[in-house]
Amino acid sequence: MTGTESDGSTSAPSRTAVRDRLDRVTDPELDRSIVELEYVDRIEIDGDRVAVEFTLPTAWCSPAFAWMMAVDARDEIESLSAVEAARITLSEHMHEAEINRGVNEDLSFAEAFPDADGDVAAVRAELDEKARVARQYDAVETLLEAGLDAEAIVALRPRDLERPEADGDDAAVAVYVRDRSFAVSVPAEPIERYLEKARETDLVSGLDDVLFRTPEGEQIDADSFDLVHQRGRLAQVNMSSQGGICDGLREAREGRLEEPADD
Repeated sequence: MTGTESDGSTSAPSRTAVRDRLDRVTDPELDRSIVELEYVDRIEIDGDRVAVEFTLPTAWCSPAFAWMMAVDARDEIESLSAVEAARITLSEHMHEAEINRGVNEDLSFAEAFPDADGDVAAVRAELDEKARVARQYDAVETLLEAGLDAEAIVALRPRDLERPEADGDDAAVAVYVRDRSFAVSVPAEPIERYLEKARETDLVSGLDDVLFRTPEGEQIDADSFDLVHQRGRLAQVNMSSQGGICDGLREAREGRLEEPADD
């Protein structure tokens, strides 16, 4: 068994639990959930085994990106204590055979694609960093809207953030500045999304680490703040634009698949 959660349950996983796990899987180019993007076509649960089928916006989406999503979906589902194994099936893709075989037989990307140039881990790291920069833009925008200035923002550390016990749309984070002389309350979602990716990329690991950095990982000073923030905006806009294109391609593809055959 590959599960890492322990809830004492021996029954089959619920569909909600499986979808929640899939919601953690992102399209690495867009940094959006494959559930939100409506890539997931089917979920089947048979006791402790789960089968998932998904389709991407086009048949020629990068095999490396498709591989990452399939592997992440498998790993997320198999982290449920009630799941013994997950089978992931990518449909309507030019490399579906290699990806499905590789993921379900636990091969490496290099084993599934022996002629591929480069390492999928390097591709993932590059995309994660782009997502981190875009998420940083959203988090910093939230702080600017709350009235913080560049000097206060570049000095922030994780220890300056406190999350009260509250969930839902009204969840907020208290951000302490000026040696904790006062705090502002900001929406939790953009701050927590940024922290999640900053930790995944090892940019933030301790309470005293600098919270925000340049795309190259360097500390930001107040004088360069505007330029760094502008670069973050470009990354965010580019990612949003790509998302819009993919949404359009997906809708067009679904429309073609649903068209009735001519008599």
